[in-house]
Amino acid sequence: MSNVSLPESRRQCRYNGGVSFRIRQSEKADFDILWRIDQACFDPQLAYSRTEMAVYMRRPRSFTLVAEGDAGIQGFVVAESRRKTGHIITIDVVEHARRSGVGSALLQAAEKRLIQAGVLMVALETPVSNEAAIRFYKRQGYFVEKTIAGYYSGRLDALVMTKELTRAQATSPGVRV
Repeated sequence: MSNVSLPESRRQCRYNGGVSFRIRQSEKADFDILWRIDQACFDPQLAYSRTEMAVYMRRPRSFTLVAEGDAGIQGFVVAESRRKTGHIITIDVVEHARRSGVGSALLQAAEKRLIQAGVLMVALETPVSNEAAIRFYKRQGYFVEKTIAGYYSGRLDALVMTKELTRAQATSPGVRV
């Protein structure tokens, strides 16, 4: 896990007139729920195996943030810093919590944490066919950098999307983490 702390991790976020959740650091006991959410969010070709997810979450410079509400875990993000570059490994939101601000809050919280770690640019991959995700990332300030043929299981192409991060984003009044 990263040494960067989340001092504000217990603050509540409210979106769309009352959807309430908090962003917190993932705990070991969350793993099975997070893995099940990933399985529900992605096609079997794209979803991570238990082993893959565990490896990504345990990488030395990775972290996992969870959005938790009254109904339990609503979503999570796994990200890592690689010197001056960050990587969003996955961001998953349960179906009933989509379009409620959970995904935006998770992404913004991960970006803030990456900035605190000294990251200047963040990248992610998304299937070329996932139009909703592409629109979401573009709204968040990401740009298509390139396409990788056969990225997913050798059959589905991915877009690599990137975003430059600034210190101002770390202190902006957007999401509270």
